[in-house]
Amino acid sequence: YQAKMDFALKLGYAGDQIQAVLNKLGADALINDVLAELVRLGNKSESEGQSSASSTTSTLLPRGPCPKEIASPELSLEDEVLDNSDNLRPIVIDGSNVAMSHGNKEGFSCRGIQLAVDWFLEKGHKDITVFVPAWRKEQSRPDAPITDQEILRKLEKEKILVFTPSRRVQGRRVVCYDDRFIVKLAFDSDGIIVSNDNYRDLQNEKPEWKKFIEERLLMYSFVNDKFMPPDDPLGRHGPSLENFLRKRPVIPEHKKQPCPYGKKCTYGHKCKYYHPERANQPQRSVADELRISAKL
Repeated sequence: YQAKMDFALKLGYAGDQIQAVLNKLGADALINDVLAELVRLGNKSESEGQSSASSTTSTLLPRGPCPKEIASPELSLEDEVLDNSDNLRPIVIDGSNVAMSHGNKEGFSCRGIQLAVDWFLEKGHKDITVFVPAWRKEQSRPDAPITDQEILRKLEKEKILVFTPSRRVQGRRVVCYDDRFIVKLAFDSDGIIVSNDNYRDLQNEKPEWKKFIEERLLMYSFVNDKFMPPDDPLGRHGPSLENFLRKRPVIPEHKKQPCPYGKKCTYGHKCKYYHPERANQPQRSVADELRISAKL
């Protein structure tokens, strides 16, 4: 009896709750049965607390307002902020990566850049920057074919596209590293990087860049001429695409069933249920978790 009591106390359950369960099941009950009963009691008390809270709030509602006033706070917030471009993060597009991806790695397709820019403009983004090396302004060559090159000039006039510097020294082209421009601007502006590149070399340069790239990299696919970013940029337990692109989330996340074990769950990020207390934790890969535990 005392062993079961001590074990349940270590898990954070109240003494009177444990005593009530042991009196109900008997001192000879298996520890798994005791824990199951404790979890059931905990869920029951939580649901009763929520129902009592909802009943008290329902009596405080004013009478006779317009329907919009009594809408849920999430919906009213969404109405206010949904079309507000100030709530959208700046977008920094890796032009070379997007153009080569649209060209199936065989050529530099400037139309792919235009498709990506149009997608973000339709979403309401106004702060969009595309980086492309300056030597892409040169005439197309058989070893480096470029299609729809006039799009680059058009986007440059619209102040969306920026050419990274390059020059010729004694007949040899000297090119600045455009990836560093992309990551630096996105980091300084607290924006989103649009690329299928992981920038592993830049992740090793600065630890703050590593964390930023892991949390703010938006990958994509092209289906013919359709630009398609994923609906879950950071995995199925991460934010939706709409909230990923916003500074403040608007659409409520996770309508999944909450975990019955709550904070006592030991499955970690592998748990298939929703954990509200883990919403702000970064989604680390299994390899990163192992490295951190090895350091500890």
